[in-house]
Amino acid sequence: MISIAGDTHTHTLACDHAYSTVMENVSQAKKLGHSFLCMTEHGPAMPGGPSRIYFATLWNLPRVIDGVTIIKGAELNILDYEGTVDLPDALIERLEWVIASYHPPCLATGTKADHTRGWINIAQNPNIHVIGHCGRDWFEFEHLPALRAFKETGKIVEINAHSMSYSGHVANCRNIAVLCAELSIPIVVCSDAHLSTQVGEITAAAKMLEEINFPRELILNADHDRFLATLKRTSNGLIDD
Repeated sequence: MISIAGDTHTHTLACDHAYSTVMENVSQAKKLGHSFLCMTEHGPAMPGGPSRIYFATLWNLPRVIDGVTIIKGAELNILDYEGTVDLPDALIERLEWVIASYHPPCLATGTKADHTRGWINIAQNPNIHVIGHCGRDWFEFEHLPALRAFKETGKIVEINAHSMSYSGHVANCRNIAVLCAELSIPIVVCSDAHLSTQVGEITAAAKMLEEINFPRELILNADHDRFLATLKRTSNGLIDD
């Protein structure tokens, strides 16, 4: 079964629809034997999300807590179909791992063409590293044109296990994973944990990837060294060892 060296998408009670502390999430990561944990709180446009000051002061956290390396990131909210997100570039550039996602509380759904155009525009932003839970069918899009844009711009596609708890999203997640394999687009597999006990819980996603024989070498967070090499690129020089 596919396993991961660390979870690339987690939340804490800095957002009011998540329920665990940093230390509780770290404790779970350590229990699982993970070497790193990405902290990716929702951007400030999410109702109940942290303000800009949260992201500006993430550097108060130590690099390593109880043996687990802390990666300081964000899950930005996409605000329109032109590529706008909810933190300014000056803050985004100080983050090491930046996800961008569509969320219904932050943007009204448009047409399939709108959603596709939005992803292609997001792909052009060099400060965004990861395409967040695009398998969710709330923002249905044309998979192939968007994925080609992700490939051309070096984006990483997230296979989000939490998305697969919704039966309507499973077929989308599978089709996107198949296309990523065909196009040699790197992915990360994550929990999208909003509670510490969910950290590292990727069973549904791992099973799906096994079923389609997804290439292991394209799963960036399946290997610590592979993920570290990726971080050296995404962290704007903030991580160098």
